[in-house]
Amino acid sequence: MKDIETKESEPISVIGTGYVGLSLAVLLARNHNVTSLDIDPARIDLINERRSPIADRDIEEFLGDKALSLTATLDREAAYQNAEYIIIATPTNYDPETKYFDTSLVETVLEEALEFNPQATAVIKSTVPVGFTKKMRAQFKSERILFSPEFLREGKALHDNLYPSRIIVGDTTREAKRFAKILANAALSKDVPVILTQPSEAEAIKLFANTYLAMRVAYFNEIDTYAEVHDLDTGQIIKGVSLDPRIGDYYNNPSFGYGGYCLPKDTKQLLANYQDIPNDLIGAIVDSNQTRMEFIANSILRREPKTVGIYRLTMKTDSDNFRDSSIQGVISHLRRANVEVVIYEPTITTDAFDSNRVVSDLSEFKNMVDIIVANRMSSELYDVGNKLYTRDVYSRD
Repeated sequence: MKDIETKESEPISVIGTGYVGLSLAVLLARNHNVTSLDIDPARIDLINERRSPIADRDIEEFLGDKALSLTATLDREAAYQNAEYIIIATPTNYDPETKYFDTSLVETVLEEALEFNPQATAVIKSTVPVGFTKKMRAQFKSERILFSPEFLREGKALHDNLYPSRIIVGDTTREAKRFAKILANAALSKDVPVILTQPSEAEAIKLFANTYLAMRVAYFNEIDTYAEVHDLDTGQIIKGVSLDPRIGDYYNNPSFGYGGYCLPKDTKQLLANYQDIPNDLIGAIVDSNQTRMEFIANSILRREPKTVGIYRLTMKTDSDNFRDSSIQGVISHLRRANVEVVIYEPTITTDAFDSNRVVSDLSEFKNMVDIIVANRMSSELYDVGNKLYTRDVYSRD
């Protein structure tokens, strides 16, 4: 792509200020004039005050200390007009009724973008079903719609944009090459692998990558399930298995199941894309997560607690996200067994979460429960080892 030129201070709009949208806005605002659009006035105010509305240390640092050409707004027309690229980073939650992503917000943005600025190139960063971009091109009669998957970790979204594992754009046009070059130029790492492919292939890459990660989580969790049932040392088994270089000693710490923004919904969406296509593995990955959460809950119930304390709902260290966290699945099973659940989660400011009591005082929490359940270990729990139930072997994500 050495022959592709990009403009300095190119006007770019990013629609949505979650992990994906805000990390991209901050990344690109180092080199370009970026406008962020959201419907939440509080988030807009925080960004314009150079404070992060999400937990991400790099985003917080860059907003506070770096020179960024970034403006956040509630004004749709101001966000769309004059933009060379309109990046769409709105949620696409999995709809259990249709067994597909709810792509309505993405479609709304595409419609608005074409209305306000038909000459702009729309880049979908939201995760979508395979074939969605081709469908949108036909629906809106426009070829200026691209799909470019993101591969970000919660709490490290900007870091993963600064040091990307790869850049993938679902098209081979000059505009697609320019967008890939913009991302590559914004990265701090050099010689980032770039793949220009067709839209449906790019969509498939995203879903298959996340489903493989979910499969890996599920595999090491099932090792741990076997070890717990037979009173074996999980850490020794995983260490011996992972020293095989074909397997690798990483992403192998047992948990209560995979969760968060991406893996639960992406695995289900890929399974839906497999309708009428023979498969065993993809369906098993989806089923395994439910099996793991049920096993964890039953392991806790065998201790016959009257009150179970849940230490943190968040999925990962340094993250404030607990959407679809696996611990919530465990809580559901415990509640069905009529066990009282008390939650310690400092990011929640109310005294209840999903009809469960929430306490903000850690000492009070420790004293009022029979058992403390922690998906991830913390030094805060070292003094209550006699109450602790965790499957965290390595004290890391």
